This record gives sequence, C-alpha cells and structure tokens, in this order.
Amino acid sequence: MNLQDYLIDHAGIDWQKLFANWHWCISGKFTVWIINRFGDLFIKKEDGRIYWLALDDGSLTCVAESKDDFSRKMDDPEVANDWLMIPLVDRLVAAGKVLEDGQCYAFVQLPILGGDYTVENVVVRHLEWQFQALGPIFEKLKDVPDGTRVNFRIEL
Repeated sequence: MNLQDYLIDHAGIDWQKLFANWHWCISGKFTVWIINRFGDLFIKKEDGRIYWLALDDGSLTCVAESKDDFSRKMDDPEVANDWLMIPLVDRLVAAGKVLEDGQCYAFVQLPILGGDYTVENVVVRHLEWQFQALGPIFEKLKDVPDGTRVNFRIEL
C-alpha cells in the first residue's frame, strides 16, 4: 500500500479561508499535517498531540500523543482503514471517481444524518466548498443528541 494513494497534497491550500467556518471547533495554534481523500484533517497542536477532524460527523478527536505515536498506530491495518477510509477509496477509484487537484470525496448524505459509506453516496467536490458548507452544518449539530430528527432549510 502506498500511503500517498489515500492522501491529498495540501500545499498551496488557503487554510484561513477553509477554517473560516470552523472557529467553533478548532482553536489555538496548530499545523495541518495530513489530509485524507475525504478532506479529513490530521492536525498537530502546540503540545505535539495529533487530532483528527472528521468530515463525516464534524468531530475533532485526539488520536495520538505525537507524530511517532500516530505512525505506530497507522501501522495497524484496521486503524489505517478507519482513518484513511482505504476500502471505500479503493472502491471509488475502481468506480472511476478520480480526484483532481483541490478536490476531495464528499458524502451526498452525511453519515451523521444516516448516510451510508458507499460508492453511491459519495461525490467529488472542491475541498474549499466542502469545508465552507460543512462547518456551519456541524456547528448546528454539535449539541444535538443522537437520534434527534433534524430538518435543514437552505437559504440562498
């Protein structure tokens, strides 16, 4: 397995613009370390800990105490599959859903709202659009108990 097949090159991304709608979730100083093909970020905070910002549910979770700890955990195929969504990415590529620069995979119906982790529920979107759209959605959902019925009204 080549790890780069499951990551996005994030050089040149305007992170200030991407994080504009995520102030409620991400604070303090941090460095974007890696980004998977679904736009999930692995960031390193000042204390050296690695956090995972997952775009399927909007959660920010500490997953490792350091980059070395992260690398050790990533050696476990089950962890790598979870963090990088390797099986789903492989199915997407096989189905012809290929990413270009600045793009990521995105769920049509978010898993937190009942969507499935299937090829049929995934589209290709611009990474910038994905972050701008999902930040406010997850901010509204952050305190909603599991199982709560929600309705969204799209205003243009």
